[in-house]
Amino acid sequence: MEAKLSLFQFSTLIVAFMLHGSLAQTTHVVGDALGWVVPPGGDIAYQTWAAARTFVVGDVLVFNFTTNQHDVAEVNTEAFDSCNTTNPISLSATSPTNITLRSVGEHHFICTFSRHCPLGQKLAINVLATPPPETAPSPAAGVGMTYTVGDSLGWVVPPGGSIAYQTWVRGKTFMVGDILVFNFTSGVHNVVSVTRAEFESCTISATTTPPTTTSPARITLTSGGEHYYMCTVPRHCSLGQKLAINVTGGATATPPSSSAAPPPSSTSGGPTSSTPSTPSTPGPVSAPPPPSNSAPSFATATFPFTFLVVVLAFL
Repeated sequence: MEAKLSLFQFSTLIVAFMLHGSLAQTTHVVGDALGWVVPPGGDIAYQTWAAARTFVVGDVLVFNFTTNQHDVAEVNTEAFDSCNTTNPISLSATSPTNITLRSVGEHHFICTFSRHCPLGQKLAINVLATPPPETAPSPAAGVGMTYTVGDSLGWVVPPGGSIAYQTWVRGKTFMVGDILVFNFTSGVHNVVSVTRAEFESCTISATTTPPTTTSPARITLTSGGEHYYMCTVPRHCSLGQKLAINVTGGATATPPSSSAAPPPSSTSGGPTSSTPSTPSTPGPVSAPPPPSNSAPSFATATFPFTFLVVVLAFL
């Protein structure tokens, strides 16, 4: 009887340990709908994607790309900075590539195809041992969420064009009552709410509300539908300092649809107009990502319960 009890206690401890680890696992689809490609505006797209997420040991990165046109290699910091592809830590040429994060610290990934890394197909993340503690409770009913536009990037002329703010918007739900915070250098930038026509042409009319010139600018979303913002300093909007969001009451917000041209390349010499459409990518369309880009692994989470049932069957 004592032997059976000891076996049960031991098995329970194993199951508890496995359950704790499996429930913590999160799957991150790199770039979300963009996938793993040469991004149109340079590596700012993947920088923005990573800045909005927390990576923990045990999490899984999923790289979706077109096989034979891209690959994914893990490299050290020096190789990442110089785009050196000669001695990768690991290399996968088949899509989708799933990489489990097994250690804390910085992890670096690049594509080894010619010129792909220098053009921005590179990703750097920082992996934590455990998820950080919650800094604040969930907002009560009627109290809006606060979003810092661009996160650490702030409200600037983005190096790669408007793709940076398009990427920032993806996956967020904006609702009436939420607050947008625009952090910028006062006297260098400003922010103003504009119409869709003004947004697309990067021009404002005489009747447009004067811009806010002092940072941080806090704008409360008071109505549903499409909302557009831009900087009125000459050429800033045409170079990508513009934001479009869709305010809803429930479903995950997506950038308002548009048929205008894609965002300007980081090597573009003059101003061009861009709209918040899903960025086009070179080459054939990448394989579509799984339905959820940041969800716990169900199969892994259910394994401990099966294990427990098997153990109990032998008691």
